[in-house]
Amino acid sequence: MVELKNVSVTYSSGVDALNHVSLKINDGDFAFVVGSSGAGKSTMIKLLLKEIEATEGTVVVNGYNLSKLRRSKIPNLRRTIGIVFQDFRLIPSMTVYENIAFVLRVIDAPKSYIRKRVPYVISLVGLQAKANNYPNELSGGEKQRVAIARALVNDPKLIIADEPTGNIDPELSYEIVELLMGINACGTTILMVTHEHDLVRHFGGRIINIAKGEIVYDDIMEGEVLYEETISTIGADDTTEGADEA
Repeated sequence: MVELKNVSVTYSSGVDALNHVSLKINDGDFAFVVGSSGAGKSTMIKLLLKEIEATEGTVVVNGYNLSKLRRSKIPNLRRTIGIVFQDFRLIPSMTVYENIAFVLRVIDAPKSYIRKRVPYVISLVGLQAKANNYPNELSGGEKQRVAIARALVNDPKLIIADEPTGNIDPELSYEIVELLMGINACGTTILMVTHEHDLVRHFGGRIINIAKGEIVYDDIMEGEVLYEETISTIGADDTTEGADEA
């Protein structure tokens, strides 16, 4: 579960990146977080990973109260979260199998578990035939599937997908979202950050819109007409200069 209670973040430059944000994402939820560059999306991700501290308010992630979490316990928190990056961040010198297994080796998982778990998640993302290939031998969509498998391999409670379709062909974007939704159907909470309204319009579901550091919309959306009406009403393309990168 993710819960933000009256959370604000003010950077040293004086920019208010988040303003009194309250939000609850229950276990097993799938939510799109939308908003243009500078809206506060990246700040929210950094908060959930405890890369930055809230100026005020309470942040709870997977049972951890981040305002009270000791530095020594931050790795424990992060092991409950899988991250999918826009730019993949695969290790070029490692095969698909090795990139995914690396996550488990870092935390000293038993070799027997690695041999069982890694092929399983590779099969989930449909890359059995590419297990021994290197990143430079993969398409953009395949690289993102590896990144998703890597995020999933440690069986996290929460996966944060940060613009996971930003570096792949548009026609493959729908496949990536469908893959994430399939993972969500098995019980993993998914928070997908995106600025691609076409994707959100197509899939619907829970949409959290951030603009100028505030949540301006949070509800279940069904239907393209309703989506268009809502986006035009809340001003989805508003930006806050200098707040954050996304």
